[in-house]
Amino acid sequence: MAELGRDRSQPGDGHGHGASGPGHGHGHGHGHGHGHDEPATWRHRVKHLLAPHSHDSADRVDTALETSRRGIRALTWSFAALFGTAVIQLALVAVTGSVALLGDTIHNFADALTALPLGIAFALGRRAATRRYTYGLGRAEDLAGVVVVLIIAGSAALAAYEAIDRLLHPHPVQQLWVLAAAGAVGFAGNELVARYRITVGREIGSAALVADGLHARTDGFTSLAVVLGAAGVALGFPAADPVIGLLITVAILFVLRDAAKEVFRRLMDAVDPATVELAEQTAAAVPGVEGVREVRMRWIGHSLRAELAIQVGNTLTVEQAHELAHSLEHRLIAAVPRLTAAAVHVEPAIGAETVHLG
Repeated sequence: MAELGRDRSQPGDGHGHGASGPGHGHGHGHGHGHGHDEPATWRHRVKHLLAPHSHDSADRVDTALETSRRGIRALTWSFAALFGTAVIQLALVAVTGSVALLGDTIHNFADALTALPLGIAFALGRRAATRRYTYGLGRAEDLAGVVVVLIIAGSAALAAYEAIDRLLHPHPVQQLWVLAAAGAVGFAGNELVARYRITVGREIGSAALVADGLHARTDGFTSLAVVLGAAGVALGFPAADPVIGLLITVAILFVLRDAAKEVFRRLMDAVDPATVELAEQTAAAVPGVEGVREVRMRWIGHSLRAELAIQVGNTLTVEQAHELAHSLEHRLIAAVPRLTAAAVHVEPAIGAETVHLG
């Protein structure tokens, strides 16, 4: 998006003044520059007047849909992996009679279902913006992230309860080698799912998917506790299983802290300061930009949006400043990962303060 010659802090009808004449405000997005370094041809000007809303919008929509498809695909495959892991463990529960393995199996079944809120969030994020939801429904991912964090907290509580219960009420365990194998299967399945979700989540910028990957990793630790507990029982320490379970609970709490921090930051519109610095440097390097200020960025789902103000020479015409704004937006989208739109406020390098105070 480019906003030219309008002080956003002042009321008005959408028209203001640029460096040397009346400007106009834009509420649409543009994905390419108009080549401020090259003179605009009459053909280019006519094309812009006839189709001012069509600049790379299809490419951006395709990119957003592709990231959502990748997220849904990651959820589908990880759901299948976790569900298969739980089914294998359930078969081994009948052989060992282990209450710990049964709890881990039920837990894995429940964890497979965490794909449901994330899947719904990705589906909602693909819907077009409306007059009520002008930015679309991409932030449904943040709500899904909260659900995942709550599930991780429930996992920690369940693991602690089972460990304490087994410590107070020991249960004999049979077929220790089978029990250890079942725990290893659970750990391997959860770790594979965790790596896949975290990798895809970071690539598409989904904090909720990353949090769910961290959740799967905690479940792998829980399954690993079954293996270590079986080893301890085999060595003649019956209390090894519940003690290790308590230690795993502590590990889950650390993962819970990291996941909650990431989701909380996303809810509060936090971005990496390095990303803001990259946007500032990119904008300052555009020929014709004399100053950059008020850079703001926020996440909408797994896409970034930016707002910034630039100062330009007072001798620029409205048309030249307009083209400069679109050139800057194009460069920002190309340089900043996962940035899909930038609202550029253009103001003269000299005299803008008077307008702001007026």
